[in-house]
Amino acid sequence: MAKNRLSPQDWIAAGVSALTSKGPSMLRAETLARDLDTTKGSFYWHFKDVPTFHEALLLAWETHATAKLQALRELDAKAVSKLRLATEINAETGSGLNTPGTEAALRSWAQESDLARETIQRIDAQRLELIKDLLAEIDLTNAELAHLIYASHLGLGLLAKQQPDVSGQSLVTLVDLILALYEEA
Repeated sequence: MAKNRLSPQDWIAAGVSALTSKGPSMLRAETLARDLDTTKGSFYWHFKDVPTFHEALLLAWETHATAKLQALRELDAKAVSKLRLATEINAETGSGLNTPGTEAALRSWAQESDLARETIQRIDAQRLELIKDLLAEIDLTNAELAHLIYASHLGLGLLAKQQPDVSGQSLVTLVDLILALYEEA
């Protein structure tokens, strides 16, 4: 076993990786300790128990997702630019908390975990509100457009996990199409 000291963030990163690659059943102290080549004692040094770890992992993702939304709201740009940027941000690939695969895994976990489901619902509500607000700023008040854009975001995230060639660019294209139709009207 390795003697390196791990932080709570190291455990959360390992949890996100395990959740994304193997599913929620792998979010256990013993499994994660084995993946990190350390002891369960290190896990319990940082987290009272596994449910506390689950809370920390979900809080990390929610904090990350909320910060992205807040940054968009505070951006000094027109609503059209913010809407396009929102779709590009949602189309991002990255690592850890910032991947379509991570969100798809969280949504899968939410099917069996009340805590995960509540976390997802809060972020969904915030994202949908932002999209509605941005559309309203450009006089597109049909709530169905916001639902369509967000449903596309969710669906593309699920597809991206199964088909790596699917990109978030499709969502950007959808928003550009809606905006083009709006500009023509």
